[in-house]
Amino acid sequence: MNLSSLVSTCAADLRANSGYPKSQVVLLGLRTAQYFRSKPGTLSRLAFALVGAFYKIGAEWILGIEIPIGTSIGAGLRLRHGVGLVINPHAVIGRNVLLRHGVTIGNRHGLTDCPTIGDDVEIGASATLIGAITVGARSRIGAGVVLVEDVPEDSVAYSTGVVIRSRREHGSSL
Repeated sequence: MNLSSLVSTCAADLRANSGYPKSQVVLLGLRTAQYFRSKPGTLSRLAFALVGAFYKIGAEWILGIEIPIGTSIGAGLRLRHGVGLVINPHAVIGRNVLLRHGVTIGNRHGLTDCPTIGDDVEIGASATLIGAITVGARSRIGAGVVLVEDVPEDSVAYSTGVVIRSRREHGSSL
């Protein structure tokens, strides 16, 4: 990654998260750490150690947002509320993707069998995407969906049916 690429990616992230300062700070930290990680030399390694540590402490420990520095993520990532977000470093995320709180993107069997998410995808709160699946561009994944198979471009994946019943009728409690 070169400096001009860093600047354009950060600008896209800042625009995409206008009005969400927490998301902007997390993504600036992520992109800066990724930049220094990609550079050779002692000063870059030192800068990576410092920026990476601040990013990890701030994003993961304080804000509860786990986006590993090694994750491949396109420009314009949008984070909405972010808390509880967990991404495996081997996942691949396209440009202009929207991730809401509680989303998990991870492996299923081996360490590297992770999702590939296309451009302009929106993922709802508490959705779980696991395994070597592909989510096609411009698709939407609904809240609470557990996704373990491919989603074609321009598709919607959602959970069906909520059952509502009286606790009194069935004698059960939660």
